[in-house]
Amino acid sequence: MPRTTTAPSTRSKRRAERRAGADYTGGVYGSMLAASVVAGAGALGSFPRAELVVLLLLTGVAFWVAHVHAQLFGARLAQRVPDRRLVLQVCRDEWPIVKAAIPPAAAVAVSPLLGLDVRGALWLTLCVAVAGQIGWSVAAARRAGASPRLMAVTASVNLLLGLLIVAFKIVLKH
Repeated sequence: MPRTTTAPSTRSKRRAERRAGADYTGGVYGSMLAASVVAGAGALGSFPRAELVVLLLLTGVAFWVAHVHAQLFGARLAQRVPDRRLVLQVCRDEWPIVKAAIPPAAAVAVSPLLGLDVRGALWLTLCVAVAGQIGWSVAAARRAGASPRLMAVTASVNLLLGLLIVAFKIVLKH
């Protein structure tokens, strides 16, 4: 007989609690990281698109691992020895760093379909990364219950930070 219950399962309750307590700081950070990678990669020469996609994704993964390590063996180790559950929780908490690299990598991948040369692909990817940075910051503010005014402030601050990276790209002559 199929199980019919109206109450959500324990697992779905835990997922809902995790989503409610989600911290999107890693997404903002990961988006800024992706924008910086694009700005720096373009300054070094013409990267084939596949290399830039791999560079964006691997940089996101490398920084995710670094953040997980820092969380587990920095602040958390002083409080308690990490167990499997804590390791998985920290891995999930820091995952937005990797997730933030996916849209810019996808922008590079689809750029030929849009008829963009490498330079155009770099600019598209940079714009996608900055838009992601703004989106993650607004999502974080909204999740924290911020007022619309505070959400606009965080969006503006992140836009300015993104424009700073754009200025660095321009200064790097590409």
